[in-house]
Amino acid sequence: MTDEERSAALRAATARALAGGPERHRAKGTKQGKLPVRDRVGSLLDPDSFSEEWLLAGSLHDGEGAAGVVTGIGTVDSRPVAVIASDPTVKAGSWAPKTVEKILRIQERALTLGLPLVYLVDSAGARIDEQVQMFLGRRHAGRIFFNQVRLSGVVPQVCVLFGPSAAGGAYIPAFCDVVIMRDGNASMYLGSPRMAEAVIGERVTLEQMGGARMHTATSGCAHALVGSDEEAIAFARRYLSCFPSSFEQDAPSFPPAAPASKRSIAELIPADENQPFDMRKLLEALLDADSLLEIHARWAREVIVGYARLEGCVVGVVASQPAVKGGVLFVDSADKCARFIWTCNAFNIPLLFLADVPGFMIGTKVEREGIIRHGAKMISAVAEATVPKVSVIVRKAYGAGLYAMAGPAFDPDCCLALPSAAIAVMGPQAAINAVHHNQLQAIADPAQRAARGEQLRCEYARDIDILRLASELAVDAVIAPDELRGELVRRFAYAASKRREWPRKRNPVTPV
Repeated sequence: MTDEERSAALRAATARALAGGPERHRAKGTKQGKLPVRDRVGSLLDPDSFSEEWLLAGSLHDGEGAAGVVTGIGTVDSRPVAVIASDPTVKAGSWAPKTVEKILRIQERALTLGLPLVYLVDSAGARIDEQVQMFLGRRHAGRIFFNQVRLSGVVPQVCVLFGPSAAGGAYIPAFCDVVIMRDGNASMYLGSPRMAEAVIGERVTLEQMGGARMHTATSGCAHALVGSDEEAIAFARRYLSCFPSSFEQDAPSFPPAAPASKRSIAELIPADENQPFDMRKLLEALLDADSLLEIHARWAREVIVGYARLEGCVVGVVASQPAVKGGVLFVDSADKCARFIWTCNAFNIPLLFLADVPGFMIGTKVEREGIIRHGAKMISAVAEATVPKVSVIVRKAYGAGLYAMAGPAFDPDCCLALPSAAIAVMGPQAAINAVHHNQLQAIADPAQRAARGEQLRCEYARDIDILRLASELAVDAVIAPDELRGELVRRFAYAASKRREWPRKRNPVTPV
């Protein structure tokens, strides 16, 4: 073969690889509002930064462009990241043997180089007719998930789900740190609606089975709902901006910014501990403007978690939301917080807790759901977190809610309280009912009974007054609301050099 013939053969193979699947599949993607796979990669990465790996895999066959997956390394905000991007025009993004091998190789490259790994998923999963060649062996599909577990906590793993992630392929998002789903197009499920009907007789739509709205609001398997491919990629870039490239580094820093809200924090907090208020308003007055990237915004909304900046420094926020279910902690909210805390601790992101929590939910329903087990999971995560952590008692922290929000016994670098704060086993009304119920019921006159009850409640409230608790060293400082931001900036700065020893072990036996 002459040099000219070799060049022509290379151009033809490259053209086949870049073309992806047949035109009808490309047209279908356009109709669904999907970006072509290389446009997705290009939108994620800085211009002209992508070095594609193994482009010519499968290039001898028309319609098998790059084996249905684009892999390589580029930069996001000038920091290198590894990318795995399904091409849905190639047999619906399904996995052939070379598809799997490319995924494994780029995972191993990310581990070796210490690079974040972004999965742009739009795949029907494994090709059943090629299962012997790509499903069963040591370097077959199962190795993808093995590698994800090895990568977990070493580098950030981000999944952007544009279309399906079916059957075993659904575990790719499950093993990632964050899952972003495109409304209307994205889905993930172990068994399709057709399979569910055939096997268990259940008739269900794709959205009900595994759609983006279901997973972001009900199952908690996904963390963010977005409306377009472009919005999904923008969320991924913003998420990566909060993280270091690996666990051995610190999170990036940014120029300081003033809070978006000029409102006084004191004005935002009702005096009555039972009156709801929106914790987001307080966050707007406390954090750098427009810096909060909320995670799981649609799921377990009685607690807010997300990444934000305080005077330019990234922090992970865990905040009660008294505007939803009174800020009481449930099974899902405990799981939501635990996963978030573990992620922050893995990647050196300091934690800010803002507590206005009556405690964990009680009752038959939650006990049967395992509220004790799930609550213990959240408390375990708080205890295990060795990053700088600051706890602020905004209004109340009762019962095990105090523990879950990094109360004094859980080694916070400081536990601050606002003047409105109260800390106790339970609130005054519940405490009086628990301790003095029989005594009060013995008072025949309703007016006298009510007066005695109010007297006991006042005595109890004086007993847990925050100034008394500060005098007993239960909290480290009582801070005026409008001085809170400055105090937090200083406290996190002082804690930046914290030593992070933890008892040596193989792994904890964590409640699940």
